[in-house]
Amino acid sequence: MINYIWLVPVFPLIGFLINGLFGKRMSKHTVSIVGPGSVGLSFAWVLGVFWEYINLPANAKPVEVVIYNWITAGTFNAQAAFLVDPLSLVMLMVVSGVGFLIHIYSVGYMHDDPGFARFFSYLNLFIVNMLILVMANNFLLMFVGWEGVGLCSYLLIGYWYEKQSASDAGKKAFVVNRIGDFGFLVGIFLIFWTFGTVNFREVFGQAAGYPVGDAIITIITLCLFVGATGKSAQIPLYTWLPDAMEGPTPVSALIHAATMVTAGVYMVARCSALYVMAPVSMTVVAVVGLGTAILAASIGLAQNDIKRVLAYSTVSQLGYMFLACGVGAFVAGIFHLMTHAFFKALLFLGSGSVIHGMHGEQDMRKMGYLKGKMPITYAVMLVGTLAIAGIFPFAGFFSKDEILFKALVDGHVGYWAIASLGALMTAFYMFRLIFMTFYGEKRWDPHVHPHESPPVMTIPLIILAILSAVGGFVGIPLLHGWNVFHEFLSPSIAHVAGPEVHHAMSFELIMMFVSMGVAGVGIFLAYKFYIKQPELPEQVTAKVPGVYDLIYNKYYVDELYDATVVEPIRNGSVFLWKEADSKVVDGAINGTASLVERLSAIIRKLETGYVQNYALGILIGVAVITGYYLGR
Repeated sequence: MINYIWLVPVFPLIGFLINGLFGKRMSKHTVSIVGPGSVGLSFAWVLGVFWEYINLPANAKPVEVVIYNWITAGTFNAQAAFLVDPLSLVMLMVVSGVGFLIHIYSVGYMHDDPGFARFFSYLNLFIVNMLILVMANNFLLMFVGWEGVGLCSYLLIGYWYEKQSASDAGKKAFVVNRIGDFGFLVGIFLIFWTFGTVNFREVFGQAAGYPVGDAIITIITLCLFVGATGKSAQIPLYTWLPDAMEGPTPVSALIHAATMVTAGVYMVARCSALYVMAPVSMTVVAVVGLGTAILAASIGLAQNDIKRVLAYSTVSQLGYMFLACGVGAFVAGIFHLMTHAFFKALLFLGSGSVIHGMHGEQDMRKMGYLKGKMPITYAVMLVGTLAIAGIFPFAGFFSKDEILFKALVDGHVGYWAIASLGALMTAFYMFRLIFMTFYGEKRWDPHVHPHESPPVMTIPLIILAILSAVGGFVGIPLLHGWNVFHEFLSPSIAHVAGPEVHHAMSFELIMMFVSMGVAGVGIFLAYKFYIKQPELPEQVTAKVPGVYDLIYNKYYVDELYDATVVEPIRNGSVFLWKEADSKVVDGAINGTASLVERLSAIIRKLETGYVQNYALGILIGVAVITGYYLGR
């Protein structure tokens, strides 16, 4: 099956073509089989490839499957080829598996949408491009998938294009990502200029011969990270992701959990061999990730839109993944990427179930007391919230705790302290979401009749809840040989040079209890504010209105970008249009045309059509010429 790995993206590509070309003529039932079914086939094939790969002899791994020579120019050669190794297999299972569940859920959520077939064709294309991105064996083919998911994000975020906010959000995502992609592209050019190839294994093999801290490796890794800040929504290019919630909720789940935003983290982990050679870049990755984690978590404290809270939590959790990569714990970063895919897909789809049951309402202030009305949705969202808060034994506990532990033992006590504060805020705002949505008094409008979602939506939720509950057990850190995830992924990851430090189990247990204690404090505060003393939030915000307004308005970053970047560019463009283009460029062209027209009008008067006039002209000409020569 490995030799036919190319079928993995081909299955959803066929689904995209069928629904895109013939969907309007097909029944919704047929569309709902073709769309999810094509991704289901990909997932089944990935599982077969995974089983085959783990049974290969060690000397046969990893596997490169070449489809054809894509670009050949002189000594340069770029292949359309796929790399099968532990890292790509983990990503393939996450993308196809979680993507498959989201597709099934979408059948129920989007059932009444008039663009049903168009939605599934876009969704399939999104999966195709993400699969290409994580399967590629070289930077150039990765860039094809990289740009493809950017296109699909534009199509899906702006899916309801008749809404101004949705079309604006789609354009914002597209433009912001193009800024990051420019840096990524420059990094690829530098890689080719430096190594003469774009093949991952060849580049990483040559890079090993460079000294640690080499300037060109540092520049390359920083350029690549600029691309990652765009795709994975890190400072300063994170502002597009919260607005991505303007798309349908399954789109939010797919973007936030299984596809686009994980691309930057995957790329940095894939390039770990380069990053371990560039300590400056590692520091930048860690600092930006940590700053993004704490900034986004603080914004999430004050948001009232259920999907916007989850959007900022995604930005924050991505920051933790980059923090892990920045301290050399690439495996921990990918581990958190995987567990995050489970519980964030669960939380977004759960919020979609709430919105579906509330007839489109997204404001948590207009919810409350939904626990009895939506028992399944409540139960699964509680599991997802416990997972993201880092409560044992849920999946997020193992992955987030490993990141915090690695930051601490690496000597970055400051990183650990700030990240722990972010974890406290995460527990607080996520249980704030649970308490505001499912507990307290009924706050919905009289015409709203909350109800549970149909099985086609709740079954994927239950499966994701199970994964969120037990998915972390593949990475148990305490017992030797039990961290299956680390042992499986290690061959694909470069490790920071230095002696391996072992710590006593008692120390690891203490840090786990500290991590749990931090999350417990956040949960307790949320309980006190929104259950025990629901008047407290209003009292606190009244005491510090300036701070609350700052956080509620997201630190006015969008307004700052608008004033310092968007408006100057717009005003400059208007100036160039009206002054430079209309007056100078058009003026020169139109002025030349006007001059020719006037001269033509004068010369045209000489053309009378009378022979005697022409004869007179000839006579005058002869006289002038004769006079000229006689006068010499």
